[in-house]
Amino acid sequence: MSAIEIIEVRQRSQLKEFVNLPWKIYRNDNTWIPPLKKAVRRLLDKDRHPFWKFSEQLLLLAKRNGETIGRIAGIVDGNYNRYHNTGMGVWGFFECINDPEAAAALFSRVEEWVCGKGMTYLRGPLSPSINYEIGILIEGFEHRPTFMMPYNPPYYDQIVKAAGFRKEKDLHSYLVDRTWSPPGWMMELADRIRRKGNVTVRHARRDRVREEVALIKKIFDESWNRNWGFVPMTDDEAEELTSNLLKIVDPEIIFFINFKEEPVSVGLVVPDINPLLKRLNGKIGLLGPLKFLLYRKEINGMRGLLFGIKEEYRQLGLPFLGLDYLLGVARKSDKYHYLELGWNLEDNDAINQLETEGGARLFKKYRIYRKSFVDRW
Repeated sequence: MSAIEIIEVRQRSQLKEFVNLPWKIYRNDNTWIPPLKKAVRRLLDKDRHPFWKFSEQLLLLAKRNGETIGRIAGIVDGNYNRYHNTGMGVWGFFECINDPEAAAALFSRVEEWVCGKGMTYLRGPLSPSINYEIGILIEGFEHRPTFMMPYNPPYYDQIVKAAGFRKEKDLHSYLVDRTWSPPGWMMELADRIRRKGNVTVRHARRDRVREEVALIKKIFDESWNRNWGFVPMTDDEAEELTSNLLKIVDPEIIFFINFKEEPVSVGLVVPDINPLLKRLNGKIGLLGPLKFLLYRKEINGMRGLLFGIKEEYRQLGLPFLGLDYLLGVARKSDKYHYLELGWNLEDNDAINQLETEGGARLFKKYRIYRKSFVDRW
């Protein structure tokens, strides 16, 4: 067998290979959802995407006999390392055929690069940070991925471990579908909270986009700042995300919960557009708008991107009120048939137990890996 060649992406043609590789990996896998190539290129663009204003990247291809068989990104997230006073290197955007030698060569090159930057450990996959798409799917391969959730072949877990990585954290994802019947106690509690009159729920307003985004970011930062792996998005990143989500957003399923008129909780839920992305196969093209009109009824699910409650208000039962609100939206029309709640940290016992007791079912697990470099020093 010929040797593996690792090539740094420097030319436009090499970037094209990097972006196009998943179509080779998943050509016989009908569960995979193709991303928009334009969106991937934008996310990787050091001159245009705001994440790279404070971060560094290394893009690599693995070749054997001249054929591209793997890819990876090495990343140093300056904001994360300053926020946590740590030396984290990151790997992400990983794709590879079932070739442990090629995968090991990619990881080794990233490890060498981040060590050269003074990093003391390597974590991944984060593509490119915890605020974007993260994790490797380890359970639930029979289910189609929802919007901004990862999907990969089952062998990824083994080839990552073979390269010397160990589990750092698992992430859970829960499903609520049309068969869901919330327990009576949950609806009774939601009604009791409402009757007190000091807690209200409202949906987002499209005519106040900037103000709503600023409020979402404020509540999110205050709610999540003690969570594992948290790093706040910059204002530029939030604006970038907003510009992308505005194309698909449904204001009715983005909600704020107020306590005595103070916004204390937010749920950012978006339509699961993956059925449409499947139809587009990586390109919007001239027929993109027509495909949207033809297949928009296939967009019948929701993805919960985030849910946050300020710490001092977490004993008020607000998650029940949020679920009840979304259930009410679903009841009013036949538009939405399911909701994916995730991801959740595996050790976030409070929210995991709440969702399970509320009738949601655990249906996917994802994994974050870590490798320390203590032996290098």
